[in-house]
Amino acid sequence: MSSKTPYYHQVGKEVEVFQHAYKNKIPFLLKGPTGTGKSRFIEFMAHQLEKELITISCHEETSSTDLIGRYIIKGAETVWMDGPLTKAIKEGAIIYLDEIAEARPDVIVAIHSLTDHRRELFIDKLGKTVKAHHDFMLVASFNPGYQKGFKELKPSTRQRFIVTSFAYPEAKIETEILVNETGIETSIAKKLVNIATKIRNLTELGLTETVSTRLLVDAAKLIHSGLPKRLSVEVAVVEPLTDDLDVVEALKDLCNLMI
Repeated sequence: MSSKTPYYHQVGKEVEVFQHAYKNKIPFLLKGPTGTGKSRFIEFMAHQLEKELITISCHEETSSTDLIGRYIIKGAETVWMDGPLTKAIKEGAIIYLDEIAEARPDVIVAIHSLTDHRRELFIDKLGKTVKAHHDFMLVASFNPGYQKGFKELKPSTRQRFIVTSFAYPEAKIETEILVNETGIETSIAKKLVNIATKIRNLTELGLTETVSTRLLVDAAKLIHSGLPKRLSVEVAVVEPLTDDLDVVEALKDLCNLMI
């Protein structure tokens, strides 16, 4: 585990809530748009609690086998290899399933017995049940903004967690985050935050995702290392948002006026 505390700016009571969830062994779900600091918050809390953190970035190919484990061929024999979830359960780590709604349905089924009073995992291929270590904690995140239909988390799953919503921080806090993360001048950080606020309010552009704090951090890093400001904003903020050439041009014009 890294000895350096990950930088995290507390916005509400999320630190206190997480500590109580950990103490009471209640699974924890973070809800909110991409790039709002969900992953950084979990890194920060794992560091505060002095616990190992195992992160799985879920996608449509993520199966329960990927999490639980599989048989592998080693030399002339077949041996069982624990997956990251099984490892976390046995060792008492915090496991973080990032974008859990993206994973295949069998992942959700597999974790159900870990999210109630049983706190156990049935390993089908071994025919055995593993009880979770006293310190084990299950954390997941999902982005309700763009995930519709089958990507939505079912109420039966969601109600197994306590939930904290993450949103983009207010301008003053977001400016502080950029300065702390990148060493950029406050005046430039403010301009970047103003650009983000403006684009986030442009609902008529129909963007699937909007400007995340993560994109602003990238732009600030580029500016701090000497790339011209407008070019930094173009490649780190505008281009990642859309492939529509007209929208790209409109956003570039807007950003060039603001920085």
